Amino acid sequence: MNIDVGTLTHEGFLKGLQAAGFAPPVAVTRDASYALGDHAHDFEAWALVTQGEITIEVGGIVSRFPAGRSFRLPAGTPHKEWVGCEGVQYLAGRKE
Repeated sequence: MNIDVGTLTHEGFLKGLQAAGFAPPVAVTRDASYALGDHAHDFEAWALVTQGEITIEVGGIVSRFPAGRSFRLPAGTPHKEWVGCEGVQYLAGRKE
């Protein structure tokens, strides 16, 4: 499963969220020590990395998302996630 939406501007991300029916995004910060094993969300998530980097593994495929990259996870998608040595900051929108 390809979760990479590509490189987006802040404005492009906000417009995309609104057009796709997502709630307004919230800012999320994770420290460098953050890692979360297998889990899934009961909502669809769409995020834009604003600083640092996050790595997400879905179905054995590992994808890295540095600042400026965006990813989208359908509801119920099992995944793992961890962050780079700088930690990460991102904007995250949800769609129930």
